[in-house]
Amino acid sequence: MGDALLTVKNLSAWYTEGKSILSDFSFALAEHEVAGLIGLNGAGKTTFLKVLSGLLPTFRADGVFFQGSHVDFRKEDFKRCRYTVFAEDNSFSYFTFREYLAYVCAAYGKEVPDVSELIQGFHFEEYADTLFKELSTGNRKKAFLITAFALKPQLLLLDEPVNGLDFQSTEYLYRQIAGYKEHGAVLFSSHILESITLTSDRVFVLEDGRIRQTFERGQINAKEIREALHDENDR
Repeated sequence: MGDALLTVKNLSAWYTEGKSILSDFSFALAEHEVAGLIGLNGAGKTTFLKVLSGLLPTFRADGVFFQGSHVDFRKEDFKRCRYTVFAEDNSFSYFTFREYLAYVCAAYGKEVPDVSELIQGFHFEEYADTLFKELSTGNRKKAFLITAFALKPQLLLLDEPVNGLDFQSTEYLYRQIAGYKEHGAVLFSSHILESITLTSDRVFVLEDGRIRQTFERGQINAKEIREALHDENDR
């Protein structure tokens, strides 16, 4: 699948000292790969994405490397290489989508791209000039997803990206995720098995803050992943 884009060695993370959510978590993502994280509630999926996004400072690791070089998740050079879409995001309430896109592109040092195809694909035409605070949860999600795919970072992080989307937008999202390998890598969490099986090159099953099982390309099927999750639930 190519060279490693991101490598994390023995990561532990917590919100309260002494109560780790992730423990000895090791992970590697290839440069042009789509990887899915799946697990029961509380397995650590969102916590891991928060650490990668620089939003959870309470962690330690033996090493974190991006393209072979040590990185700090909170430093500017790494921030410009990744973009995160969270499951719920109520920030930038008084921005419209077009204002937000211009703001983000400026922050990443990029020209504002033509997003007409993405707007049409996500059926967002009516809302491009509406304040975020006036949008539904699903339409706010679309605004952030359009920004993510327009920005084309090397590392795209998606936390439960299907939540709140209508059927047509969900199908379009799957195509965008599957085709993203041309630009970079995608790491996304989901509790919807279909989204994992249709788009991922590898699937990581999380349990109690660790990767319990990995499904490689050719091994990914709903039945086996479901069984792994059921086994986890029975413990």
